[in-house]
Amino acid sequence: MDYTLRVGGEAGQGLQTIGGALAKIFSRTGYQVFTHQDYMSRIRGGHNFYQIRFSDQEVSASRDMVDILLALDLNTIEIHKKSVRDDGFILYDSRTIKKKFEGPEFIDVPFKKIALEVGKSSIMANTVAIGAVLGLLDLGLKTLTEILKSTFKKKGEEVIEKNVACAEAGYNYVISNCSRCETVKIREPEEKKLLLIDGLQAIGMGALISGCKFYSAYPMTPSTGILNYLASKAEEYGLVVEQAEDEIAAINMAIGASFAGVRAMTGSSGGGFALMGEGLSLAGITETPIVIAEVQRPGPATGLPTRTEQADLLFILYAGHGEFPRVIFEPGTPKQAFYLTNRAFELAEKYQIPVFIQSDQYLGDSEWTFENFDFEHLIYNDYRLREKDLEEVEEYKRYKYSDTGISLLAVPGESGEHLVVADSDEHDEEGHIIENAETRIKMTRKRLQKKLPLIKSEIEAPLLYGDPSPEIVLLGHGSTYGVIKEMVDILSKDRKIAMMHFSQVYPLPERDRFDYIELLENAKLAISIENNATGQFAKLIRAETGFEFTHQILKFDGRPFTIENLKEEVDAYL
Repeated sequence: MDYTLRVGGEAGQGLQTIGGALAKIFSRTGYQVFTHQDYMSRIRGGHNFYQIRFSDQEVSASRDMVDILLALDLNTIEIHKKSVRDDGFILYDSRTIKKKFEGPEFIDVPFKKIALEVGKSSIMANTVAIGAVLGLLDLGLKTLTEILKSTFKKKGEEVIEKNVACAEAGYNYVISNCSRCETVKIREPEEKKLLLIDGLQAIGMGALISGCKFYSAYPMTPSTGILNYLASKAEEYGLVVEQAEDEIAAINMAIGASFAGVRAMTGSSGGGFALMGEGLSLAGITETPIVIAEVQRPGPATGLPTRTEQADLLFILYAGHGEFPRVIFEPGTPKQAFYLTNRAFELAEKYQIPVFIQSDQYLGDSEWTFENFDFEHLIYNDYRLREKDLEEVEEYKRYKYSDTGISLLAVPGESGEHLVVADSDEHDEEGHIIENAETRIKMTRKRLQKKLPLIKSEIEAPLLYGDPSPEIVLLGHGSTYGVIKEMVDILSKDRKIAMMHFSQVYPLPERDRFDYIELLENAKLAISIENNATGQFAKLIRAETGFEFTHQILKFDGRPFTIENLKEEVDAYL
């Protein structure tokens, strides 16, 4: 059983309310869920849609074709009716959109009329629509009723009762007026509630569980979800969340908080991160641990503020003046985002470097279902030293030379008799400004050349999914994970095919544990799949290893790959 539901309408009509409620209902009923949103950069008007795929099997990508279209305006029907399967349904309100459609796929439900008659308010039309969808699927109203009680708890019993009544009216209307709905057969899932979480919530949760105590950011789509999530948890977890006046202030605040002794993080999208370059370089030379979330959208400049792309990889890789080490993680699922955020804090603190969690609008806003997150795999080591830790240190030097390039990280004001000195100019072991060439060479070797091999040894190999000795390899990084994985499942019935997915993209992992380049060279066909116009990850692979992809599938229209459009591209090569 595998169904896709698309809710379409204008911004301001409550698409997220309807879509979010239905996604919760399906996940709490026990179905595997994958959602994604397509919305314009405006508060009112335009055309948006919220898509939910639910199944009794694991799902990790969206489809172009839908089984149910819930149209809140006429434009949605005109745009999407060709995407409805032959045996699919279109739910709409002819009185609201002022047009009547004939055909077996159309179910005319008077959402607004029922809301006014039963709930005494047109605002409850969306509750009627949710009930109508559940009636079509014959899923019952138990879970929806629980959600309505929780959502409107503060508004009182009367509001709850009216919403429940509206949901029941919509449910019963469809059952009474849709003879075709009896043909809809949905396999009952196991009775278990699943965790429904999007990529940005997972990053925020990963930061919390890793001991982050300071987050600063200026709101910028699509990264703002991290700021919202952490702000909602700040009081409960003793976290300071600061909405800065701009991104320059945001990164410098985070650097200051980290220098002062707490785990700190900042976040933005490409345009905002462009202002953080000098601060990034400051973290590099002062060896101050910091985690940076960079959630991509299409550029240049303002670009497409609410769309998706993977076009900032090389920008992040080479941002900041001068040479210093950094790590870039690109999770492919919310679960990976949770664990990699935890790992980002570990490596940032251990090696005293900036670490990036790079994502994009698609993964950031997409919701996935998981049974649970395993907290036993989380890492927490406190590398900061305070007065008691420094009792046996005769002479503390913040940038003392060492075989690993790592110096003791003392907390200013908590270091007892020892002085902690840091400077953004080149400096000596004690942190004081220098100009001589010999010290400059030693410091560069310490910060960069001694640390980098140790960092590389901690980077995990890419995931190989599918045939262990594939003739065809589909390579991806970051948010392309889910759609490529499903493509391998589809094509593996009669082909030796596998996915190679990188979520830890820089530095590239050592090849002693898994020689991924040899596997690519031995394959008859290796295809790099990316959401950008220039194949940036393929360029990184070539620059670092010498391996060149002769086949690439690149998508850069601001939309993610779907199963159908990626299959069409892959089939063209095959």
